[in-house]
Amino acid sequence: MTKKLWAAIGAVAVVVVALIVVGMVTFFGKNKQEFPAVDPASLGPGQQRIVEILRTEFDGQRPGTTYSEGVEEAWCADFVSWVMREAGVPFANPNSGSWRIPGVAALEEYYRGTDRFVAAGSDFRPVIGDVALYSAASPFGQHTNIVVAVDGAEITTVGGNEGNEIRVSTFTIGADPGLVGFGKTV
Repeated sequence: MTKKLWAAIGAVAVVVVALIVVGMVTFFGKNKQEFPAVDPASLGPGQQRIVEILRTEFDGQRPGTTYSEGVEEAWCADFVSWVMREAGVPFANPNSGSWRIPGVAALEEYYRGTDRFVAAGSDFRPVIGDVALYSAASPFGQHTNIVVAVDGAEITTVGGNEGNEIRVSTFTIGADPGLVGFGKTV
């Protein structure tokens, strides 16, 4: 190949990488927020514990292995499981019986098996403490996080393993093509 062709290929590669980086910065940068103000007086005791734990973990930014019993893996579902256990509303893994449900599909299976799963697209509006579940079609990828604020169709969530950290994200229900549904927790 000629030098001009290699230069053109290099230029295209730089543009593609730049577009990917801009897209990621736009998505994650837009969603990199401070922890929202939540009025504890409007919450039940379980919801209060969930919010307190999420705030502490958001502020502390501990590594993912904290929530996965030391296992190196994608840890969003581990984080949700750990928070719920600490809040006194532990899960029961449908496959092992453990409090920890390390996968998003198994977490959805848990909620479906306990009749607490609500599919996206229904009139259901989540409340603080509910768990959002996403497929690979989401900007999050296959993922899960916990609702900490609801304002009409807009929800704010806290999730682990979002950019390999604990993050706060806000989006409009219906705008995320991969939102599968919600697990009702409280």
